[in-house]
Amino acid sequence: MTNIVFMGTPAFAAPILEGIIENGYNVLAVVTQPDRPVGRKRVLHASPVKEVALKYGIKVFQPVKLSGSDEMQEIIDLQPDLIVTAAYGQFLPTKLIESAKIAAINVHGSLLPKYRGGAPVQYSIMNGDDKTGVTIIYMVKKMDAGDMLAQAELKIESTDDTGTIFEKMSILGRDVLLETLPKIISGNVEAVKQDENKVVFSPNIKPEEEILHLNLEAKELDWKTRALRPAPGAYFKNFKGKRTKLWSITPLEEKTEFAPGYVVNVDKHELKVSAYNGTVYSIIELQPAGKQKMDITSYLNGVGQGLKIGQRIIEDEE
Repeated sequence: MTNIVFMGTPAFAAPILEGIIENGYNVLAVVTQPDRPVGRKRVLHASPVKEVALKYGIKVFQPVKLSGSDEMQEIIDLQPDLIVTAAYGQFLPTKLIESAKIAAINVHGSLLPKYRGGAPVQYSIMNGDDKTGVTIIYMVKKMDAGDMLAQAELKIESTDDTGTIFEKMSILGRDVLLETLPKIISGNVEAVKQDENKVVFSPNIKPEEEILHLNLEAKELDWKTRALRPAPGAYFKNFKGKRTKLWSITPLEEKTEFAPGYVVNVDKHELKVSAYNGTVYSIIELQPAGKQKMDITSYLNGVGQGLKIGQRIIEDEE
């Protein structure tokens, strides 16, 4: 029986862990991020990966910082055959990577070498890519730079956001990993080096990147809105004088002479707004500061009453 230490944290990693367990591998321990406070009452919540581990009675480690911790030494002392990571959230020290008898491998949410880093799904949507995928790699000290063991593509639909892609990707990642594990264990796997000339990085999303600007075309506003959904959301700083999140928009085929940020058309159930380069989009769902998320009909019947064609409703602020 192959002994595995699994390291992961978010919902993306949970089906991968469960797949490993249900396919007969012996998971010695699970390593995940510490419980985090959630909501206004700041109630501590376990990570999705921890919940799976507890369901199966598996020992859980939750070091605040893995490197140099007592927990890391305990993991090394377990002498696992494999260390499998999936969106764990911390760098693994070389000493830990090298402690695996067979290999330390990672399930990464992109088609490497494109989108190394912490936000590959967000960047794939934000850049308007038509596909993403998963790559199984050997772990090395350099971020997401290990040799590739398997790869599978996933189509990005026009309705997808980061949440839906992660749901699909977790199942794809599970299936590709389970197909690859026997080959890794038997040594019958061909590792392919990544082309360093094709590397693209996808660092974690910074707060300033959540802001929408008027220099984006309608399709680019749509990409960014979907990339930052379900969290943290993308927003205009000055939408009728308020910080307003756009949760869902539809880019339209029509063009306009209006500069970006003007009302192109409005009725009881529709608000069309001009974007960069004469493009137009229809707002489906939005959230003004201090308000609940609402559909466009509710908005136009409430705080959005009185809008007129040709009225400027969005201004850029530096």
